[in-house]
Amino acid sequence: MRTDYDVAVVGGGLLGAAIAWGLGRLGQKVCVLDEGDITKRASRANFALVWVQGKGLGMPAYAGWSFGASHLWPQLAQELKDQTGHDVCYQRPGGFLIALGERELGVRSDICRRMMAQGVPDGYRMEMVNREELARLVPEIGPEVSGASYNPADGHVNSLRAYRALHEGMRLFGVDYRPGATVERVDYRGGEFSLTTATGPVTAGKVVLAAGNGNQRLAPQVGLFAPMAPTRGQILVSERTEPFLHYPFGTIRQTDEGTVMMGDSKEDFLDDRVARLPVSAVIADRARRTLPRLGRLNVVRSWSGIRVMTRDGYPVYDQSLSCPGAFVTCCHSGVTLASQHAFQIAAMIRDGALDPGRVAPFSARRFDDAPATL
Repeated sequence: MRTDYDVAVVGGGLLGAAIAWGLGRLGQKVCVLDEGDITKRASRANFALVWVQGKGLGMPAYAGWSFGASHLWPQLAQELKDQTGHDVCYQRPGGFLIALGERELGVRSDICRRMMAQGVPDGYRMEMVNREELARLVPEIGPEVSGASYNPADGHVNSLRAYRALHEGMRLFGVDYRPGATVERVDYRGGEFSLTTATGPVTAGKVVLAAGNGNQRLAPQVGLFAPMAPTRGQILVSERTEPFLHYPFGTIRQTDEGTVMMGDSKEDFLDDRVARLPVSAVIADRARRTLPRLGRLNVVRSWSGIRVMTRDGYPVYDQSLSCPGAFVTCCHSGVTLASQHAFQIAAMIRDGALDPGRVAPFSARRFDDAPATL
């Protein structure tokens, strides 16, 4: 088996797959070391939004990074379709975050005002929509809906199909994908990286840690820092019904297959083997109050997943000073940011250095306990 690569990517979820696909697209010799399908992937427990509004409140750079991702997604969707034949069903109709009652409407209005006041990229829009305007676009909203915030850059995608297309595209680019190759250790010597895996050693000129919450264990081995704070979320999925919801609602969206996904829980309880019925009940009740039609549909699936989350919720992108060529990438919004990872981050890794003009705000140096040598 070949063991010499330009880049070894640790992790084959949406984050690692997008970076590996982007590196393969640039002609790099890449190996993806992955736990495989036995792992409980955050990539399979997501809401499939390509979302902009509200992201980056308190960190304008993240608002710009997410906004840029939404503009790159049409290119990613088209290239994946041209290469693999898979239509990932990317849609960008704009999206709403619904307010139930005047108190929630006031909270949404305040977030909207603060987002626009902190400074946003050219062309960025986040605005409030009253109940009458919303009802013209979505006539089925319930009587408790008082309005919503809106951003025309918001959209959604079939994330499982996108995940499959990235993996198939990786293969077509010649990327070596190794499932079952859990990385136990990463060593740096003589200007290259030696990775000890469950299926044997691998050597590479560069290494990218994209192992989700597992980065916390691996990052210190190459002089990096991954400050993770995972949370749990639950999702409900309805039976198929005719198309009726043409805008994603942030916590409710109708998929291209006709099912309706519902969910927005954030739990510290990190066991994803069981459903927590009180949480599911709140999700279902809010969905029914938002769109009464949902109260007449059967829930046919539910699941929980552990989110890949940094301590402050914003991405981390860093390169090692003590082990040149080692990079760490951590983010919660693996769907939204897939286009940035495929086109921007992959190019920086190919070139051997992160561009501080674009990603410096996302360094783990922002955390008080970050190592001084980072």
